[in-house]
Amino acid sequence: MEFVVLPDGPAAAAVGARLLAEQPTPTQIIPHASGRPWIIGRFPPGEVVQAEAGQRRIALIGATSVAPETLRRALERARSVRDLDTTAGSLPGSFHLVASFDGRVRVQGSVSAIRQVFRATVSGTVVAADRPQPLRRLTGAALDETSLALQLVKPLPPWPLTERSLWQGIERLAHDHYLELSQDGQAHERRWWHPPEPEVPLTAGAATIRMALQEAVAVRTRGGGTVSADLSGGMDSTSISFLAAEGPARLITTRWEAEDPANDDRQWATRAARSLPDAQHQVFARETIPACFTGILAADADAGEAPFEMIRTRAQLIHHARATAELGSTRHLSGDGGDELFYALPIYLHTVIRTAPLTAVRQLRTHRALYRWKRLPLLASLSDRRSFARWLASTSETLTAAPPRPTDPDSGWASGTRAPAWVTDEAVGRIRDVIRETAVSGPEPLAPLRGQHFALQAARHCGGAMRRAGELTSRHGLPLHAPFLDDRVIEAALSVRFVDRGDPGAYKPALAAAMRGIVPDGVLGRPTKAEFSAEVYHGLRANRRDLAELCEDMSLARAGLIDPAAFRSALLGLHPVPRTLIPLEGTLASESWLRSVSSSDSTPAVAGGKP
Repeated sequence: MEFVVLPDGPAAAAVGARLLAEQPTPTQIIPHASGRPWIIGRFPPGEVVQAEAGQRRIALIGATSVAPETLRRALERARSVRDLDTTAGSLPGSFHLVASFDGRVRVQGSVSAIRQVFRATVSGTVVAADRPQPLRRLTGAALDETSLALQLVKPLPPWPLTERSLWQGIERLAHDHYLELSQDGQAHERRWWHPPEPEVPLTAGAATIRMALQEAVAVRTRGGGTVSADLSGGMDSTSISFLAAEGPARLITTRWEAEDPANDDRQWATRAARSLPDAQHQVFARETIPACFTGILAADADAGEAPFEMIRTRAQLIHHARATAELGSTRHLSGDGGDELFYALPIYLHTVIRTAPLTAVRQLRTHRALYRWKRLPLLASLSDRRSFARWLASTSETLTAAPPRPTDPDSGWASGTRAPAWVTDEAVGRIRDVIRETAVSGPEPLAPLRGQHFALQAARHCGGAMRRAGELTSRHGLPLHAPFLDDRVIEAALSVRFVDRGDPGAYKPALAAAMRGIVPDGVLGRPTKAEFSAEVYHGLRANRRDLAELCEDMSLARAGLIDPAAFRSALLGLHPVPRTLIPLEGTLASESWLRSVSSSDSTPAVAGGKP
């Protein structure tokens, strides 16, 4: 799917004519009431729901169960595009909302980055798109090397630097705003969404989460046919599978056989499958699954937005998409997003100790036992009252420090922002400068509470990764859906009190409470979580030759961003603990992406950009 949204003006109509002349494939045109082109793009069947009332138009593009009549009534009640806030905040599913309203246009995506909006000025007119690729074709935008350098920071850059586009002149719309386009080609960003206050007790919150998840999954299964879902044995995928089984669609569950014989996913997935007798359960044998990093040298012809963070499993995603589509599935439901919303993060303690101190003492004991925190560093971390801007500025000073250890307590707004050792001094300087300049501008966090900010950033990060994974798998026959990352599910999860959501004495207590009665208690009670470092080590061995070849004449090195010898040594050296592999993947993804972009551009444009 790819589309562009145009204002209702003559200049925009000229941009639309140019876009149609340059489109590489056949497109669909949805007009304004004036007859001028409004939305130009390619849409899968059933992915667009439209309604009109007089001169007004509205379209939902994506996964939704909303009837056109419901949208028509919303148009009739509204007096301006601002009045569509209520509609946008009540509908289940994951979609872009686009409205043409008395000469003004509203465009928005989702709270998670599953549905993103990009904007650019073309011939004096601001236009919007769901991806940067069509805007690049219209503007000839050059690559911003500073933004590319930020991609090398791990575990991820601090917000709001995560929101920077990699292309000069192309901007990402903030997740809590909509873009309003006027007839003269001007644009304004309007905030419409605010994160919920985490005040709902567990019992009430569980009921809201259950309803939101049921609706999210029902959006994907209501049409019948055949859908597939992960059934790894973990709580997230298991919950989605059982919810999918409630719908009218035929269900196929899929699982990849683990490399490590000690991985207990198999036992838990088998136990869950016994309670889903009407589903087809497909297990992909270990020897049939491509090893991690397979195809690392292959270019991606559609790599326009940003590096593919899941580069390690790209070949596995393609294999899974093709094989599952051959079984008859028309869409695949993933459990991604569950960890980001429901896992008991230690950062929650920063709020719990201020709102429920007695309970916090018990939770602190559990966390200290799990992470072996020392008392004085823990007290210093919990007493940290720095504003978000002050904390952001401080991350520029620790970019090249040793990575934090699991035994280091950290109650900051995010944790562990580091530039790997192979990033050049010049690139580190760029990153440091952009962090400082952003901090001076006084940015606000995603939410006033640190735990809420962290969870939202994690959900957006996951959403961006899933959006790009979905674009990949769709090209191989199987669209990917992540119901946990729907707006209504995120709101429901974030509304639960931290003291309940973050209880380390129970595994994902809010999700477990929500799924009780749907997922068997014997499955919900799983006390373990599998890890997959054995697959990563196997992939490093199996694809060592290709990984070594990737280190030759690196595009990132020619751009002055990394030291190729240092990276090669780190990549092909020993890794006694899996966490040292994490920074490597960001660099591998960025190198693969930069090569793909260069090979697809006849005259690749690279510029330093503004820090």
